[in-house]
Amino acid sequence: MLRWAIIFLVAGLVMALLGFGGIGGAFIGIAKILFFVAIAVFVVLLVLGLMAGKGVKNALD
Repeated sequence: MLRWAIIFLVAGLVMALLGFGGIGGAFIGIAKILFFVAIAVFVVLLVLGLMAGKGVKNALD
């Protein structure tokens, strides 16, 4: 998902440089949304992974 955010960001910047400001801005907006969604998914998976690790450690002790 982070890869798609970077692709949309680069495409938006290229479009903005070529004079397609409206669609370039939309692409950059999509890139921002994808970036924050990727960060949110990362945080959720990080918390779940830490909780699962504690459960495994407690089960082994």
